[in-house]
Amino acid sequence: MDRSIRTIDDVMKLLDSLFEPAADRWTADGASWWDGFYADRDKPVPFFAAKPDENLVSYAERGLLTPGRALDLGCGPGRNALHLAALGHEVDAVDLSPAALDWAAERAREAGADIRFHHGDAFALAETALAGPYDLIYDSGCFHHLPPHRRVSYLALLDRALAPGGHLALTCFAAGDAGMGSELPDADFYRQARLHGGLAYTPDALRGIFSGLTEVELRRMRDEPSESELFGEPFLWTALFRREGGGSKTGS
Repeated sequence: MDRSIRTIDDVMKLLDSLFEPAADRWTADGASWWDGFYADRDKPVPFFAAKPDENLVSYAERGLLTPGRALDLGCGPGRNALHLAALGHEVDAVDLSPAALDWAAERAREAGADIRFHHGDAFALAETALAGPYDLIYDSGCFHHLPPHRRVSYLALLDRALAPGGHLALTCFAAGDAGMGSELPDADFYRQARLHGGLAYTPDALRGIFSGLTEVELRRMRDEPSESELFGEPFLWTALFRREGGGSKTGS
């Protein structure tokens, strides 16, 4: 007889365990899947190229972001972390995959960029290595791989680590595009024990989840051609939110 649940963390781990192992992209146990994904660097994966997200470049060009402390969640091979460092940010970058971090560190050395890379689960590291406060938390494709209950963990990370006046910027799967993100209701993911490659979101869903933050911009990512120096795919939303001064809670 198992009656061991006493804390919110116990509940989160129980809900994590309801998904089949192949669905796991968010805990430390998912690192091996990502290592396999990044093993072949020559695969024709658009975001393997060392080019930053077009929205991130746009934010800086329009003066919406200024250099400060930045955290790149799920940094992968480091393309956005490198751009943030080049803009003058003091960058921490975290990922589950050692293979991705090795690649990112190589790129940083080649560019002469001073980036602190962290291996592990950002939720587990949020109270220690990634405690912040950060002026910018940047998330390019991490949020949409989380099961519904882990939004609670995500909002808690923002509450702890995002500075008053700081920004959350993210890209995630957009609802309405076949093949890129599931539009199932939250409960169905638990019934099926799968995440179907990631969750799609509507603008209203994102506004509701991040209702404790002020919306600066929410739009489709621009479609960038393969020869562009920027990454852009229109099946993604780009969103920029600001935490107002005084530390309002992101989950309120």
